[in-house]
Amino acid sequence: MQQTQSDDEVLPFPKSRRFLEAAMRSTHHKPMIHGLLEVDVTDARTLLRDYQARTAEPLSFTAFIIACVARAVDENKAVHALRWGRSRVILFADVDVLTWIEREVGGQQIILPYILRSANHRTVYQLHREIRTAQGQDLSKAVDGGAKALQLLPAWLYRAYFWLATWIGRRSPRQWKKNWGTVTVSAVGMFGKGAGWGVPPSTPSLCWVTLGGIGEKKVDANGQPRVRQYLSLTVSFDHNMIDGAPAARFTERLKELIETGHGLRDAASSPPDRMLAGREEALVVTR
Repeated sequence: MQQTQSDDEVLPFPKSRRFLEAAMRSTHHKPMIHGLLEVDVTDARTLLRDYQARTAEPLSFTAFIIACVARAVDENKAVHALRWGRSRVILFADVDVLTWIEREVGGQQIILPYILRSANHRTVYQLHREIRTAQGQDLSKAVDGGAKALQLLPAWLYRAYFWLATWIGRRSPRQWKKNWGTVTVSAVGMFGKGAGWGVPPSTPSLCWVTLGGIGEKKVDANGQPRVRQYLSLTVSFDHNMIDGAPAARFTERLKELIETGHGLRDAASSPPDRMLAGREEALVVTR
């Protein structure tokens, strides 16, 4: 029996998806190592609810995680080092976090790269406000390299763009930092309920943190059963640059910061929108 095709719907393949496809292809050769963690976020989520109760404004969970990632990277700079030529690496003083923001444009949902500059010198509230501002930003005013390329270039040039960007990045890591940041944070758990990990196929950054789902577990606390909430978190590294020991130190510190609610107790007293200026100094290390 022949099936009718009268109800089929043909849609254009989004330009943003073609951009992401080219980005992933440009880094598919990297030898990645992944760590899948369960991080107790019970106390952090309680602090977020307390903040909303005091201020009537919800505080972004993603902004909180970005603040924790930036602090952990600041204390373990090797995880965002970039190769500079043949014999040097550069350890940046500022942690520029690349994240992905989904927005509706012309009736379609598109994902746009956005960089939070000097995140290691920023409060959770400041990061939260910038994310909210970026979600409503006019796309024509995007200033970061990736966002501009997505908007200005025809899709058939994306692969050439990433080849050129990678070539320039090896010779000018500060330019790569300007266009793509130094670490990446993406959240996939917000689109579902329950525990579950997301594993990126490849990454333009040396370090990529992926937020999965949040599930509940019963644990023993001083002989009493307690229900705790655990975030499924994936930490991915480029094994060309990062070995197990520095990756483990970074991961352990990140877990500690999240579980202790880093920055949330001070969030209510943060200045409204006073963004700290980024510093440009960096430490160059010879290998």
